[in-house]
Amino acid sequence: MEKEEYSYYAIIVAGGKGKRMNNDLPKQFIPINGLPILMHSINAFHQNEFKPEIILVLAEVDLKVWQNLINQYQFDVPHQIASGGDERFHSVKNGFSKIDVQNSIVAIHDAVRPLVSQKTISSCFKTALTKGNAIASIPSKDSLRSLKNGLSVSLNRSETYLVQTPQTFQYGQLKKAYEQEFSINFTDDASVVEKAGFSVILENGDQFNFKITFPEDLIIAEILLKSDA
Repeated sequence: MEKEEYSYYAIIVAGGKGKRMNNDLPKQFIPINGLPILMHSINAFHQNEFKPEIILVLAEVDLKVWQNLINQYQFDVPHQIASGGDERFHSVKNGFSKIDVQNSIVAIHDAVRPLVSQKTISSCFKTALTKGNAIASIPSKDSLRSLKNGLSVSLNRSETYLVQTPQTFQYGQLKKAYEQEFSINFTDDASVVEKAGFSVILENGDQFNFKITFPEDLIIAEILLKSDA
C-alpha cells in the first residue's frame, strides 16, 4: 500500500465553549504566542509532510468570530468549514461528510491541542495507512486508581495509556463507524470505531500534546511555543 495512492485529510474539531477556562471567548480562539490556539493547530497539519486537506468543524455561532480572526491575523491556510453538532460525535460526522474519497486517510484532531508534533501527525498517518487506524497516546506516568460506587481500586499503570489526538483512520472504518446511532459511551473517535467492530491501534503520542482546558494550560502552552520558535 503506497502513500501516494491515498488522499489525506485532517478534521479539526473546534466546537467547544471552554466553560472551564473562565473566559467569554471560546478557548480555541484565545491567542497564545501571537496566534489563536486554533490557528496553531491548523498550521501543524498544514505544515505536515502528508499535506492533508483541512476541514474545520465550527459551531455556527462562532463563524463570524472565526472570519474576523482570519481577517485580523491575515490567516490564509486553505480549509473547508463544517457545522458543529450537539455532541462531538455529530461534529465529527458532519466534518467527515465533506469527504467522499474512499482511498483516504483521515486524522481527527482537537482544536485545542496546538502543540501536536510533526512526528506524531506523520506516525499516525503512516500507521493508519498500513494497519487501519492509529490513536495517539502516551503511557501513564502516574499511579492510577478507579473509583466506582465509593470503592477505590488500583489500576496497572503499565497497562494504562492516556489517549490524545490525532486519531487517524482509513475512510472505510470511519464510514461504518459513523453510520451508528449516537451513544453516551462514545467518548472519542476511537470508541466509535471500536464499537463498529474494529481493533484500535495505539501510536506513540507526545507528552506536550496536551489539551488546553484550564487557565494554567495557557501559560504552559505559551512557554512551550515560545521555546520552539
